Amino acid sequence: MIEHIFTLEDINPLEIYGVNNLRLKQISDEFPEVKVIARGDELKIAGNEEKVAKLKAILEALLAEIRRKGNITEVRFNELLEPIEVAGPSPRLPVNIDEILVHGGGGLNVRPKNQGQRYIVAAADQNDIVFATGPAGTGKTYIAVALAVKALKEKRVKKIVLCRPAVEAGESLGFLPGDMKDKVDPYLRPLYDALDDMIHSEKLKHYIANNTIEIVPLAFMRGRTLNKAFIILDEAQNATEMQLKMFMTRMGEHSKVIVTGDDSQVDLPNRMRSGLIQCTRILKGIKGIAFVRLKASDVVRHRLVKDILHAYEQAGERKK
Repeated sequence: MIEHIFTLEDINPLEIYGVNNLRLKQISDEFPEVKVIARGDELKIAGNEEKVAKLKAILEALLAEIRRKGNITEVRFNELLEPIEVAGPSPRLPVNIDEILVHGGGGLNVRPKNQGQRYIVAAADQNDIVFATGPAGTGKTYIAVALAVKALKEKRVKKIVLCRPAVEAGESLGFLPGDMKDKVDPYLRPLYDALDDMIHSEKLKHYIANNTIEIVPLAFMRGRTLNKAFIILDEAQNATEMQLKMFMTRMGEHSKVIVTGDDSQVDLPNRMRSGLIQCTRILKGIKGIAFVRLKASDVVRHRLVKDILHAYEQAGERKK
């Protein structure tokens, strides 16, 4: 058993303790194996060496931010208290991690909005393949598209390839009107929406017309080799094991791949297994492949989305 004492005389202890010690309670709940004792401007932690070391690193980051800014927001406090799960070596977050990635239309500037997105940006900079998984609304797809557009504008790649599995989620694809393109396009709409925010409409039409940007169903990727391309597979939880293996082997020289998905929302028929779940299990440990898992606290949609996700998680736990 070891202990460490923090002296808080150069900051307002309330920033760490919280109103009515609510932040201290959060810290204790997150690290139940560590004893957390606060006395005035002294904060002592004691317990298992590994757990104390982990909490010490988090508290040092919290204190450094408070000393730098004078205070810390609730969102930032939660981000630092619950670090993003990263398989393998954790990506190094550069000093300028919050810089603008893309200047979009109408004055929109796209930059990382949460800790999970920051880790996706850092992981993509330091690896050629990144798996970004987590709940809906965390901005996985949006930040991946922003990184692809940035790479294209900086001429680091010659093209962008965005794809999704065209899997029915309770609706029948066959009964949709139109030809195959008309039937499949609704499944790819979120990718178009992200691009619309980041590239002027006329420029985007030009890119799509000359295949600088391709938006295709996953099944259309078979047999291709993509060199100097930024390739994104979205909704990867709905790719089968064989489909995902096929996709991962399309990667050519000087290419980047980002795979996004939510393994809690698999729409595949019961007899089919998700390739995303298999990939996250068997590809860990390969140099050049990073896995970043976002959490409900990274949700960037309406504030109620976090509460909805939390309610479903609690219901799932009760069912178990």
